[in-house]
Amino acid sequence: MKRIITVTIVNGIIVTIIMLLGYFLFRDVPELLSTIIILGAIMFVVPIALVRYYEIWKIKAAEDYFPQFMRDLVEVIRSGMTLPQAVKSVTVNDYGHLTPYIKKLDAQLEWGIPFDKALLKFSKSTKSKLIGRITSTIIESHRFGGNLTDIFESISSTSVEIERLREERKLYINSQLITGYVIFFVFLIVIIGLQKFLVPSLTEVAVGEIATAPKEMEVQYGEMFRNLVILQGMFAGLVIGKMSEGAIVGGIKHSLFLVILGTVIYSLSQFI
Repeated sequence: MKRIITVTIVNGIIVTIIMLLGYFLFRDVPELLSTIIILGAIMFVVPIALVRYYEIWKIKAAEDYFPQFMRDLVEVIRSGMTLPQAVKSVTVNDYGHLTPYIKKLDAQLEWGIPFDKALLKFSKSTKSKLIGRITSTIIESHRFGGNLTDIFESISSTSVEIERLREERKLYINSQLITGYVIFFVFLIVIIGLQKFLVPSLTEVAVGEIATAPKEMEVQYGEMFRNLVILQGMFAGLVIGKMSEGAIVGGIKHSLFLVILGTVIYSLSQFI
């Protein structure tokens, strides 16, 4: 949270300065000023979204390794080790982004912190709702005298099933992701078609037998269509991220890709 607040403040100051300079320098050119405002808004949102996306990515990376951690812990407990010994034993394994939290859990158990409190701190430090729900179940079962081995075996099976369902969801979502990209490119083709064929016919002014096209009006339409491409790419990417990853900030990479690619294609089309 502190990192996001810092990025928001610093980025807000920079974007404000850029937009003020753009206003004073280009206030007489509304089309260019509108583009600067849109780009300034994107510049403000993107760094914040990237920081948030990185945090979410770390949480999901930890969740991906959690079923493996549970399986290894169950196997070690079956061999007759106590819980602190079992946790100590599995710390030598590589669990990606989950490894630092497991080592911290091991250190707390070695210091004599009760299992319930150490596991609760472990779940809170990962900031994962999935791990939090699972560890809450373990703590409650252990508190009411459940068999520790049975508890971990049951939770391990549940974790594996959750991971399997997540993988199945990813396969289903891929088709939705492709649909989102197709819709954006259809929109882009329509915009290019309007700019290349419809706008010239609308702006032509017949003067006797000579038809002239006001360049100023074509430029205005061009700027407006380019801004529409930028906005469509940004919001389409966010929607794709929400569908594919369950979080709006997960679509920031799609937004950047669509905005850059859409702007490049639209600009190149003006020379064809």
